Amino acid sequence: MTINCKGKLIDLSTPKVMGILNITPDSFFDGGRYKDETSIIKQVENMLNEGATFIDVGAYSSRPNAPFVSEDEELQRIVPIIKLLVSHFPDSIISVDTFRSQVAKVTINEGAAMINDISAGFLDNNMLPTIADLKVPYIMMHMRGTPQTMQTLTQYDNLVKAINYYFSERIVKARDLGIIDLILDPGFGFAKTLEQNFELLNKFELLNIADLPVLAGISRKSMIYKTLDLTAKEALNGTTALHMIALQKGAKILRVHDVKEAKECITLYNKLDA
Repeated sequence: MTINCKGKLIDLSTPKVMGILNITPDSFFDGGRYKDETSIIKQVENMLNEGATFIDVGAYSSRPNAPFVSEDEELQRIVPIIKLLVSHFPDSIISVDTFRSQVAKVTINEGAAMINDISAGFLDNNMLPTIADLKVPYIMMHMRGTPQTMQTLTQYDNLVKAINYYFSERIVKARDLGIIDLILDPGFGFAKTLEQNFELLNKFELLNIADLPVLAGISRKSMIYKTLDLTAKEALNGTTALHMIALQKGAKILRVHDVKEAKECITLYNKLDA
């Protein structure tokens, strides 16, 4: 189970860590924390040193009810950061968190290696053809609606069945266009209630369809801190507990704010799985 990132084959048979770099002012946990080049470089250096295989850069907050950001503003935020990271960390694998095909095209041309799309192409009809042309790995996430409307769209007859049907349709479309490297993200917190998030984690192994790697993005999310009556800042311990469950149920990538702790979790999991 490998993906090709700028000619480098990444073996996902052993789980990997994707470190989150939010450069938005309003992300739910670290919004506004990384405002200047020095803090950005330091944070990415820390994540790489702690064992991150991927760095996922986002310039549009996808938290529930996040304000709309124009394509021009998204590009103005993210392009200088991609250039900065490629210059300082030329061997790093940079993922861009965007649902816009133009942002994907520009950032890949600036040196990013993969695209992480919260909408699996539904918010931009040009996304899948663009990914096919760029020939880069593509993370497709399950979501209904938009970040502004998704929390009103949580009605499912069968949650996991609906997610797998969604992915099967998107996989066929992607394959028909010639997209080779696909990663599935079931979208914890996106068009799902707190209870549905736990149902999804409990049945996570049922997402292992088409022999594709599955990403778990549960780091410091509300399913953890609301259940424990904490804040996102206090949710690291709960995050680690659920990461181990995700790994045991087949997660191949952990998308996280805290790389060191996620890497330790994977190390311990590998001992169990040995």
